[in-house]
Amino acid sequence: MSRPTSLDPLFRSLHTIKGVGDKLAALLSRFFGAPDGQEAIALDILMHMPASVVDRSRQVGIADAYLNQIVTLKLLIDRHQPAPRNRQYVPHRVFAHDESGEIQLVFFRAHGGWVEKSLPVGEERYVSGQIGFFNGEKQITHPDYIVEPDKFSTLPLVEPIYPLTNGLSSKALSKLVRQVVETIPSIPEWIPPATVANFNWPDFSTAMHAVHVPDAPADAELWGPARMRLAYDEYFAGQLTLQLIRSSMVAARGVARTFTGEITTRVTDTLPFSLTAGQLAAIDEIRTDLGSSDRMSRLLQGDVGSGKTVVALMAMAAMAESDAQSALMSPTEILATQHYKTLKPLCDAAGIGIALLTGKMGAAERRSILAGLANGQTTIAVGTHALFQSGVDFDNLGLNVVDEQHRFGVHQRLALSEKGRHTDLLVMTATPIPRTLVLTHFGDMAVSTLREKPKGRQPIDTAVVSAADYSRVVERLRARLEEGAQAFWVCPLVEESEHLDVVSAEDRFAELQKAFGDQVALVHGRMSASAKQAAMQRFVANEVKLLVATTVIEVGVDIPNASIMIIEHAERFGLAQLHQLRGRVGRGAIRSACLLLYKDPLSETAKARLETIKSTEDGFIIAERDLELRGQGDVLGTRQSGMPGYRLAVPDVHRHLIDYAHDDAKAALAKNPGLTGPEGDALRTLLYVFRKDLAIPLIRAG
Repeated sequence: MSRPTSLDPLFRSLHTIKGVGDKLAALLSRFFGAPDGQEAIALDILMHMPASVVDRSRQVGIADAYLNQIVTLKLLIDRHQPAPRNRQYVPHRVFAHDESGEIQLVFFRAHGGWVEKSLPVGEERYVSGQIGFFNGEKQITHPDYIVEPDKFSTLPLVEPIYPLTNGLSSKALSKLVRQVVETIPSIPEWIPPATVANFNWPDFSTAMHAVHVPDAPADAELWGPARMRLAYDEYFAGQLTLQLIRSSMVAARGVARTFTGEITTRVTDTLPFSLTAGQLAAIDEIRTDLGSSDRMSRLLQGDVGSGKTVVALMAMAAMAESDAQSALMSPTEILATQHYKTLKPLCDAAGIGIALLTGKMGAAERRSILAGLANGQTTIAVGTHALFQSGVDFDNLGLNVVDEQHRFGVHQRLALSEKGRHTDLLVMTATPIPRTLVLTHFGDMAVSTLREKPKGRQPIDTAVVSAADYSRVVERLRARLEEGAQAFWVCPLVEESEHLDVVSAEDRFAELQKAFGDQVALVHGRMSASAKQAAMQRFVANEVKLLVATTVIEVGVDIPNASIMIIEHAERFGLAQLHQLRGRVGRGAIRSACLLLYKDPLSETAKARLETIKSTEDGFIIAERDLELRGQGDVLGTRQSGMPGYRLAVPDVHRHLIDYAHDDAKAALAKNPGLTGPEGDALRTLLYVFRKDLAIPLIRAG
């Protein structure tokens, strides 16, 4: 079905609304991030939530109005005292009174006679603003509202305050909001009756009215029924979309694999260590998925160093037993190369053909690798997303393994599954993701979690040290490097910034060269890939002892001899990042240390972050804490990656609702997979209103 015409009022361009000219329309389209060539629509305005509310409902006499209170007064205007012509710093004063006392209204730079027009002597006006005192007299400086008695109804006694942009006034936006709210069409109820009754929520239209045109300040509260209802709607639309994606990916289009056990046994025999209980459980879950006729869509999350790559290898070996190929895709060439180096010896020993495909290969080498994938000689391909460009053909691709999924939105997941017609999908992330975020972003996937570290991993001693102790840190480091250790020194920036008082990687590199000479190398994101690779190679080969870096080394770099991690300006990093960086050490047999250098003074949040990192190495505890301290956008890097950001829901307040939304969405599709009949129509309407209509073609007939 196409979008119901009843929703047209919500999808009309703001340009069509009275009072919106070309300039304002263009400004609003930019402000709301309308796609290129399109204009902002009424729905953008509805979904733009107030940040707070001003209560002007206190209507008292002047005598009962106190300092700093916002009041609405009914005044009789007595006289004007305009500013002398040549003295612009003297205000225009208006003297007024009511039965209980006197007050002055103060206007700076009031030219052009508009004050006299708005406040004519001898007439009554309602005036709303904040009470101040000057020389013992009550006054209101620049009142927010001045209205004639017969227009009193236009004065908002409870006024929502919206986030604004340059050139957009609060009055213009409020006026628009009220016009749009009046045109909300009648919309069928999409929330299950039990949920509505349980929370005692208003319907969608009533909730929008309460938030945008509140009668009392409590109507618009984040934890009030109206805003709770709208937050739930937004979560519900997101969860329904993820469930539809899941059902369309899984829908009986998989291949039920059969396994001989021969290749996986060879891989297990060649491993230099035994698998942990967590790894064995994850391998079991994956094999069950692969053996069923549904497609697998699974997220494998495990902390830094929990051994996800080996689990992926076992999955790819199982695929090889059923004569199918696998592709392992990483976000960067450094990571892809590293996966390849880890896997190649194990694959060689087990007799599995593996190849690395990167953008920098020579034409001849590339041709021979492509031939191996096309004729099935190569069982496992490792690379970046270049593996999915046209011109790369597989003989029989059965499994996609994607590393570091959070850089990867829902749309990419769908695109991936198209490359092999019946491919299973396994996604790995080293960012432990709290349960609420797993539901939000990966509600379409089953989840396996690796909690323990592989045997032989050393605990890491973490200390928090003031940057003032720099020289002591360098001396301690010198002693350790002389004993044969290697160290990372991480800085937040590449080059010095005028705005931030932060030591850059280049400055620090120059400083440390004075102490350690040619034992130091530098690597940062602005270097060419080959320069980065060369610096890393020298460090891996132990030709240099100390690597100064920005966060480019955050994910996946594996250098067992490196046992010291120094993070400068640790207070500037998020918890997840500190945890990832610390995980670069502690990978060999040597006891490792992590030093967090901070600059005073520390904010409370920064103190809490450093304390958390010092007290635990459990990535899942750290992730939950990170969510509390920073909010969800940062934990997954969603601000950059086009993941769903919320407009109505505020995760800190509404997080508990996501579980309900998840269960309701699952139940709705189980009961009515084709979204047919009146209930189905209501749910389709929900998807249109929250612009999730990309999911509508995925609804299966019946």
